[in-house]
Amino acid sequence: MEQLDLQDLLARCYDICDALMRADVGRVRSEGKQLRSMFRDDMALFGAYITGADGVVTDEEADYIRYKLGFAPDAQTLADIRRRRGVAAGRSAEIPQSLKYAVLADAGKKLSPDPFDRQCAMYFYDTFKAFGQEMLARYAREVPQDEVQRFTDYLERMERMLNEYAVWRPVSQKSYIVKEPAPDQQTEEERAEELEELLAELDSLIGLGAVKRQVNTMVNLIKVQQMREEMGLKPADIAKHMVFLGNPGTGKTTIARMLANIYRCLGVLRTGQLVEVDRSGLVRGYIGQTATQTAEVIAKAMGGVLFIDEAYSLTVDKGQGDFGQEAVDTLLKAMEDNRDDLVVIVAGYTELMEEFLDSNPGLRSRFGTRIMFEDYTADELVGILLMNLKKQEYRLSAEAEVKAREMIAARVENKPENFANARDVRNFMEKAIANHATRVAGMEGAKGNKDILATIEADDLEDLE
Repeated sequence: MEQLDLQDLLARCYDICDALMRADVGRVRSEGKQLRSMFRDDMALFGAYITGADGVVTDEEADYIRYKLGFAPDAQTLADIRRRRGVAAGRSAEIPQSLKYAVLADAGKKLSPDPFDRQCAMYFYDTFKAFGQEMLARYAREVPQDEVQRFTDYLERMERMLNEYAVWRPVSQKSYIVKEPAPDQQTEEERAEELEELLAELDSLIGLGAVKRQVNTMVNLIKVQQMREEMGLKPADIAKHMVFLGNPGTGKTTIARMLANIYRCLGVLRTGQLVEVDRSGLVRGYIGQTATQTAEVIAKAMGGVLFIDEAYSLTVDKGQGDFGQEAVDTLLKAMEDNRDDLVVIVAGYTELMEEFLDSNPGLRSRFGTRIMFEDYTADELVGILLMNLKKQEYRLSAEAEVKAREMIAARVENKPENFANARDVRNFMEKAIANHATRVAGMEGAKGNKDILATIEADDLEDLE
């Protein structure tokens, strides 16, 4: 879909409304209301939903909504927005009624010929998104977090509907890769396309609902600040260094890799590479060596993300003869000196990371964003197992799947001290594949039989350890 500004998008959506009315899509005519009017009302109420995050839609905010949407400044529009103040006061906004007709047209191929190439719903979605971004960009100072959250929530509801009816079309689902050409050779359009692909990849991950929401909110914050800067407004200082809290195997490294490239596509980082280390990659055994080693690692990460796993191990044994603090001191200076060219993410168990942040007066203030990675549920772990088996071109028999679900559920119900979420599932899968190979290797008739070679049976499964 071509890149259009808000006024172009509004004009395109009005054309779509007229086309759907002519095609008699849905029951708009029988309800006695023009689709143009329904769409306009939906947009106005969306603006009221965002600006009313504080419980009030002021006259100034209502005037801004009418101005951006091109409404005649009549009292009835303002009265209608205020009549619907229940939305502003905190109740969840509904999916816009007009979007449902666009989805119906695309999913049912109602327009023939279709000058919009079955992207009516996507034009509506992009228009709401562009309007919301301009609403947030109106601030001369820091954008209120509650308005950004409402904007993110509203778009998520629309996205779920578009995905449910299979009319989400601007991006392709694919595994995470580093795209060519090299980042510094990409055009703005190529970066925008890759960003959409990365966000779609993020959305396709199993579980991690709260993490996805927080990442999308950060992306929206950055976009709005960039829009403000383009308009000559002072952008708010967004904290880019992060703390990832949670148990092993909850996707922290995966999200760090994706964030590195998301930030590159947004122009926050130059190159977007991820450099991953733990204590052993930073600390050496003699005075001065740790600072040098840490500086070398930081140099490799410049322009990208430095991801330090189990960062608490740098300070947990502070004392004479331990050089972890030397690594921390070097890191803090680099973060301050290179705040526009380096993102540092530290990760580890929740309680131990809190101790890490308290170990140095400068640490907690440097890491402004905290993301909590919850343990996966049993159903999510089963989904991860089935997805990973499919990637390896294996599948579980019906009996094996029942057994696997029971075994995973039992482990989640009685988590051992070394519970490792998706890592446990990976180990479980690798043992099953090895047991399958042992069983099938000497089996008569296995050669040339894809079903036998691809199917893991219940007897191939061992208890998770």
